[in-house]
Amino acid sequence: MRRTLIAGNWKMNGSLAANAALLAEIRTGLSGQSCDVLVCAPALYLSQCADLLAGSDIAWGGQDVSMHASGAYTGEISATMLLDLGCRFVIVGHSERRAYHHESNELVAQKAKQALSSGLAPIVCVGETLEQRELGQTNQVVAAQLQAVLDLLDDVAVSGLVIAYEPVWAIGTGKTATPQMAQDVHAFLRKQLDNRGVEIAEKVRILYGGSMKPENAKELLAMVDIDGGLIGGAALKSSDFLAIINAA
Repeated sequence: MRRTLIAGNWKMNGSLAANAALLAEIRTGLSGQSCDVLVCAPALYLSQCADLLAGSDIAWGGQDVSMHASGAYTGEISATMLLDLGCRFVIVGHSERRAYHHESNELVAQKAKQALSSGLAPIVCVGETLEQRELGQTNQVVAAQLQAVLDLLDDVAVSGLVIAYEPVWAIGTGKTATPQMAQDVHAFLRKQLDNRGVEIAEKVRILYGGSMKPENAKELLAMVDIDGGLIGGAALKSSDFLAIINAA
């Protein structure tokens, strides 16, 4: 049985004071949750997360990682650096990285491979734009994004993946994907994993990253192939984040 994962992606938000208040409120508000909880903070604040979340049930992780183990790559952050700060997860291939930093499927795959080889669980983001959806290309796009990762990994490594489906057109646009629309893509991704083996498909968690909120979390999380959420804006407000956790 796959355990639900609720992961907050703070993106480029936060300050020492704001982070301390947010994390304290989340820690205080957790009570017997039946899911895994994760916060992915800007790299500069991961040390603070490690200090403030030590001994709690909340994991912390990075928002990006280099495809390289080390070397002359100014500004990059390696997987071992994230591990040094107690991270267990890292996001790779977020739609904003793909769009604004022109990250290709192949680069995202290399980052996922590097994370796994170092002991981090990569949360591999896949998703289509509004234009791609309207052209009926959703399955084609997400399949190519995921397959680039699968092609680099053996079965043991694939089992260590987390996947996040982000319908780019439903993030911060006011447009929403219905739970069934989200489920359809999750089921398609599960079938793609099934091509590598039934045990892999049953083990890998697929999160939904399309503006999950307290108002829609319960219905989305009730879908058979939605194993949690990658939460953006709602992760910056403790009451909203806790409501989503409680919906799980």
